[in-house]
Amino acid sequence: MRSSPRACRRATALLGLALAVCAGAAPGSARAQPAAPSAPPPGSPGAAAPEQPAPPPAPPPGPEAPPEPPHPPAPEDDFLRGTPRSALRGFLDAAREGDFERAAAYLDLRSLPAAQREERGPELARRLFVVLEQTLWLDPDALSEDPRGRPDDALPNGRDLVGTVDGPRGEIPIYLQRVPREGDGVPIWQIARATVARIPDLYQQHGYTQLEERLPPWLLATTVLGLSLWSWGALFALALLAVAGSGVAVRLFALLLRPIASRTVTDVDERLVDATENPLRMMASIGLFWAGTYLVTLSLPVRHALRTLEGALLVVAVAWFAVRLVNLFTLVAIRRLERHELASALGAVPIAQKVVKALIVVIAVVALFDGLGFDVTAALAGLGVGGIAVALAAQKTLENLFGGLTLFADRPVAVGDFCRFGDRTGIVEEIGVRSTRVRTLDRTIVTVPNADFSSLQIENFNARDRTWYHPMLGLRYETTPQQLRRVMSEVTRILREHPKVDPASARVRFIGFGQYSLDLEVFAYVGTGNFDEFLEIAEELNLRILDAVAASGTGFAFPTQRLYIGPDARAARAAAGAAAGSDGSDAGRPSGGADEGAGAAPRRSGAGGGGPERRGRPEYA
Repeated sequence: MRSSPRACRRATALLGLALAVCAGAAPGSARAQPAAPSAPPPGSPGAAAPEQPAPPPAPPPGPEAPPEPPHPPAPEDDFLRGTPRSALRGFLDAAREGDFERAAAYLDLRSLPAAQREERGPELARRLFVVLEQTLWLDPDALSEDPRGRPDDALPNGRDLVGTVDGPRGEIPIYLQRVPREGDGVPIWQIARATVARIPDLYQQHGYTQLEERLPPWLLATTVLGLSLWSWGALFALALLAVAGSGVAVRLFALLLRPIASRTVTDVDERLVDATENPLRMMASIGLFWAGTYLVTLSLPVRHALRTLEGALLVVAVAWFAVRLVNLFTLVAIRRLERHELASALGAVPIAQKVVKALIVVIAVVALFDGLGFDVTAALAGLGVGGIAVALAAQKTLENLFGGLTLFADRPVAVGDFCRFGDRTGIVEEIGVRSTRVRTLDRTIVTVPNADFSSLQIENFNARDRTWYHPMLGLRYETTPQQLRRVMSEVTRILREHPKVDPASARVRFIGFGQYSLDLEVFAYVGTGNFDEFLEIAEELNLRILDAVAASGTGFAFPTQRLYIGPDARAARAAAGAAAGSDGSDAGRPSGGADEGAGAAPRRSGAGGGGPERRGRPEYA
């Protein structure tokens, strides 16, 4: 039975999918191609009503064909000279092992006579190795591993550039050349003939010194950590000579400067010589060692490591020198402030000293990391983000720090000042970075954060140029006007005659009638800001005023009351009624209640009577 076209297409698609899956499962098989759907024969039932076939589904991707090799395989060679990379690596390995006869196999010696190749080849290889070690960073992996060389270096085919070296008349390129091998003509890589011809010139400029040429070969050939025994010994001796030479040079320089400094009035220049002697000695040692390393043949990596070490030590020496100068300038600032009696600014000097030292240390650390090859820019960016987090976490600490800077800048108080802050009084003992310490009159220490202390209302008693003398005198109400005038005149005379009282401000005024006294106001300024001295002067003035009041015949008032006792009016009327009743018919009947007596009863004064009479206004006795 013939199937329908739709069923045929479905079966064909399933068959193609199965083949694709099988092809994907078999490793290394070719990609399966979908089978084309078969068309129904003409005259079949399906041909009468043809239906457009749908495109078959795309088969899943199968494994790609293996990529074509980027370069042909290297030719077989006993010295592995088939590629530029292997040729340079073989030369360096042989030279570092001291096998210069094998290293000569990597040189193109065709420009030399055949009789001289075996004799001069190892020497040329040794000299080239010495030159390359001192002048180039040799990395064989940077060269091509293609036997044909690097095609995109703008050089002729079969030539690769290793690097360029400064020669007597400009830069000399170091080439690797693809040449035919002796015997069979197989192409191999060797140091180019043009480079081999320039080896004597390069060695004359970058080779061993005459002293090193006369040394035993084993001193130059034996290496420890990539450095020859001769280099180790030379560097150690050079370091000792640099330290000793710098010490002698700096000491002689200081001996020349001290007599000149001793002729000046101040001792700052002498302190400057003493403070900077050791840092200058360290700088001189680094300079002498740096200059001496050019007398020793060193490889480029070793020389770079020494330059890094010298730079780090120089940063330390400069930072040390700067810290010593900061200490000296701090001493000079303190002396100058003391000379100008600016004690309030002395507290800011230690803080400024610490801040400047911290900045010097931070700059030195950044310079050290930069010299060691770290990415300082990224580190500084990270520190900026971290600094924001630290600032948020240390908000109170920073607030107190800026509060302390405000105290030093505004200087409302200084160490040793007696002041009132808030509801407390005391003597300022220390103004620190975070807090201020005040010793109260109870001899206790109160520590106030700078942020709070700077926001308080501070009254500085030590800032007074004069002290206000302002007692109030209360005289008795019995004082006569003549006595009052005499007291005022005598007190004014006492004030104006005292040597410590400002006579222009001295005055005494009768200001009013108090509840118990006649009030006098004494007003004067005492010419001292010292509170202890003011108390002595005030005591002397008080005693003289007391004598003047006593001499005037009056006295000071004190609160008292006076009672006035008089006869009772009701008792008098009762007595009069009793006398009138004794003349009447009922003479025996008492004239008044049982509670009324014949005598006078005491009464308080005032309306309504009754009881002893009291004059209501209290007076002074």
